[in-house]
Amino acid sequence: METSEVSSLAQGLRIVRIVADREKWGRSLYGVTQIAVELGMDRSRVSRLTQELCDLDLLERVDRGPFRAGPAFFSLAASLNGGWVSSSRVELQRISADLGLKGRVSVRDGARVILIRSSTDHGLSGGMMQPGMITPVWCTGSGRALLWDHSGKALQELLADVEFIGVGGPQAAHSAAEVLALMERDRPGGVVHAVEEFEHGVHELAVPLRDSAGTIVASLCVFGERREFDGRTEEIGAAIEESARRLAASE
Repeated sequence: METSEVSSLAQGLRIVRIVADREKWGRSLYGVTQIAVELGMDRSRVSRLTQELCDLDLLERVDRGPFRAGPAFFSLAASLNGGWVSSSRVELQRISADLGLKGRVSVRDGARVILIRSSTDHGLSGGMMQPGMITPVWCTGSGRALLWDHSGKALQELLADVEFIGVGGPQAAHSAAEVLALMERDRPGGVVHAVEEFEHGVHELAVPLRDSAGTIVASLCVFGERREFDGRTEEIGAAIEESARRLAASE
């Protein structure tokens, strides 16, 4: 991800947080100018970011008045309010101890994947990713697990406006049809196996995490170098499937 994208994401999250906090505690609501002053940001940048957040329904405002949390904010908060969120910390620690691999739990926002939690071992490839980081849904193990229930038509619609060129690792898909082919390859085994799809030299195994209604709410992924997976793919896949079952049970 480009540095500018990371910066915009971080600033956008700060804006959402300050708006939601003021509404939560019954304080006077802020407009663009107050947010800019509070966060020490340029007013024009706050204006642009708040408009983008309103377009995403994370914020809303009426007649150019102060900002409130939008419907998408509450939907996301509800989806993250399950017991699996808090339980995932222990589960990721278990994965690190038992398998010697780094794990991450992520959710989907359209064609983007948002990292919710990762294990704390930063010695592995990709270990500098922090919660809140965004990656593509089509060329990551975490993302493809979140697409597990998508039909070919649904994938085409979701990825219709995606720019595939120049994104991902050497084995990344370059079209919705290629993403579908990878999904159809992996579904019989029950586990997504992404090899160098996002980053050179990195292998990923991932599974979807479902709620009590069977809806996919998140994904659980482990990743590392090829040597860490050689001869262990079935073992690792079975282990993360069991982890996903435990997390689903803790909802």
